[in-house]
Amino acid sequence: SVLANAGTVEAFMTSPSPGQIARYLKNLYYPTEEEYIFALADVMAREYEAIVAAGLILQLDCPDLALSRHTVFRHLSLTDFRKEIEMHVEALNHAVRNIAPEDMRMHICWASTLGPHHEDVPLADIVDIVLKGRPGAVSFPGANPRHEHEWKVWRDVTLPDGKIIIPGVIDSTSNFVEHPELVADRLIAYAQVVGKENVIGGVDCGFGTFAGRVQVDRNIVWMKLATLAEGAKLASEQLW
Repeated sequence: SVLANAGTVEAFMTSPSPGQIARYLKNLYYPTEEEYIFALADVMAREYEAIVAAGLILQLDCPDLALSRHTVFRHLSLTDFRKEIEMHVEALNHAVRNIAPEDMRMHICWASTLGPHHEDVPLADIVDIVLKGRPGAVSFPGANPRHEHEWKVWRDVTLPDGKIIIPGVIDSTSNFVEHPELVADRLIAYAQVVGKENVIGGVDCGFGTFAGRVQVDRNIVWMKLATLAEGAKLASEQLW
């Protein structure tokens, strides 16, 4: 088909998580937020399954597990926020209960925006809950200045069997084109902690998250993706 003609092994399609949808489409009818999010999960299950049935990897976009800490739930204690997002993960797992983990990946982020990000909840405070998600891979920012150091978090994390991580090694908000050796260094740092078979290089977030908002020139986007591929090749040559 299209993928075969392009010489591509696989491709993914994004879809928002139930908890992320609830950030924008507010609950007006259900007695509790939990009932509402689980109702969204039942509805979205159809889309999730359709994406996989079409031969694509499903990427579940879950900014609600990180970004919402300071945009929606800043009034909660960290303990209560963790309880909230644990419910979000339970709803997500309910929605994808019929999909094999290897056919899915989930993406968490703190917004692909140019800003201080000083209120971002640390990855260490949420990573255990994120890893309870059924998808077989977890994508997260790892290249921007606020979160680049968090590769060290994985020293203290036991990666579940069959789970892989997709750290961002390219910044999705900057027009700087990373050097391939920097990309390789970032990938090797993760690989040395969780195992080289458990890491795929990724981008911090989407380059076109909102229609009409351009932060990175489209020509530079392709240059950054090319350097991602080149850096991954360099890392593989050093690791294998």
